Formats: sequence, C-alpha cells, structure tokens
Amino acid sequence: MSLTWQGEAPMMPARPGPAGWARAALRGLLLLLLLTAGVAVKAAIRLPERPLCGLRRPVSPWVTVLVCRAALRLLGLRAERTGQPIRSHGAMVANHVSWLDIFALNAQGPMVFVSKAEVARWPGIGLLARITGTLFIRREARGEAAAQARALTRKLQSGQVLLFFPEGTSTDGQRVLPFKPALFAALLDPALPPGFCLQPVTLDWRAPPGEDPRFYGWWGGAAFGSHALAVLAARRQGGVRVTFHPPIPVAGHDRKTLAARAEAAVRSALSAEAVPPS
Repeated sequence: MSLTWQGEAPMMPARPGPAGWARAALRGLLLLLLLTAGVAVKAAIRLPERPLCGLRRPVSPWVTVLVCRAALRLLGLRAERTGQPIRSHGAMVANHVSWLDIFALNAQGPMVFVSKAEVARWPGIGLLARITGTLFIRREARGEAAAQARALTRKLQSGQVLLFFPEGTSTDGQRVLPFKPALFAALLDPALPPGFCLQPVTLDWRAPPGEDPRFYGWWGGAAFGSHALAVLAARRQGGVRVTFHPPIPVAGHDRKTLAARAEAAVRSALSAEAVPPS
C-alpha cells in the first residue's frame, strides 16, 4: 500500500489453529466460487444490456448487490442499515476502513466506486474492485484530469450513484480522517442535473466478541493476505452498521464547505470513542 494512513502499528493477527485454517479454507473457497459465478452472470447480462440501455445499466448492478449480500452471509458478518440510500442524481462519500467495505456498501444497493488507480494493482483487493465495476482515476495525472472529470460527469448524468472515499486512505475504523476537498470538485460541475445531492455514509465496524476493536481495519503496511486469513478463520464474527445520512444539496456550496459538512455527518455516527484525526 502507498500513501496510506499509518497511525498506530497494524495488528499482527494470531496464527490460526487447525480449526481456523479449515474455516478459512472453506470460506475462501466458497467466496471464490461465489465471486466467479457472479462475474459470469454479470458479464452475460452486460453483453445485451449496454447496446439496449447505455450507461444506465438497470439490471447488471443488482447482480453485484446480490453477490455482496451473499458474501456477507457466507463470511458470517452481520450488516444493519440506518437510513435509506439515494438511488440516482447524486453521489455518496464514506469513511474507509477495510477491503470489506466493498461488500458492506455494495450490498446496500447499486453504486459505482471511485478509487485511485493504484488500487487496481493491489493483490486480492484490486480484483475485488475490478469485479464490482470500480472507476479508477489517476489523481496525480494532471494531463488526464479533464478526461477523468468528464468520465465522472458522464456517469453522474446517466443516473448512476458514485461513491468516493474522501479520506484518501483506509484507517483502523476508530476515527474519521479529514476529508480532502479536491475530491468534491467533480460534484460541483454545472452540467450535472438540477437538485444533485451528496449523501454521507458512515461505516461502523464492530469486532467479534473479545477481539481488538480494530479487528476489521486494514491500513498502513498490513498485508492483505494475513488480514484476509484472520477474517476468514475467525470462529465468531462481528458486523457493520451502515448509516445513510440525509442527502446534502450541492447547490450553494463550494468544495471545502461541502467536504466539511459531509465529514461532520460521517463522524457523527461512528460509535468508537472519539479520536483526534491524525
């Protein structure tokens, strides 16, 4: 991982015993089969869907939703929701805790993730991101900024809901880092439909009983393989509460005030003890 929040040193998961390895192997195999089947079904639907429906894609995103709901059940993760997600003419921003966020958020409804381009090359997590249709952008590529902005605008104009992680990195799940205002510029494009809004979303991960509260957090130099093994091998699982806050109309805001309002909303629903941003 690069350009990530370091914070405290990542946890060193205990090496699983024989039963843990068996659970990890079974869950891992079933998860792989589920994702493979989901990709095959989604690809088959998208072949006729694009020429018939264009960018809107009314059917195939629901394959991702169903697969991610099944993945959470397979992993034994309990997901609860507060509030209702917007379905069109808007974007979402959320705090970022783990590779598991992909399942937790996609399970709530159709959305398109926006992520930095290097994520596509990360082992494991990059594959998950590509499977779920993530839109990758190169933040440092100045020459491509205009083209990337147009791509974002086309997605938003088509009615698709984009989701950003404006912290720019993942954390231990015990805090919300300051939101980067630059990421909100695309949401102020005058070409977007009237009434366009931004919905803040809080991911509040709860560790399994007796485990470190940071159990599901994946940050800093933590290896994906060891973190995934710990989650797959866990005898008891925790869960996540996904809070959808009231949408914020973007009209009348600049990117800094919009970022500040969204950040405050996301932080307000995090149940962890307040930790100063770092």
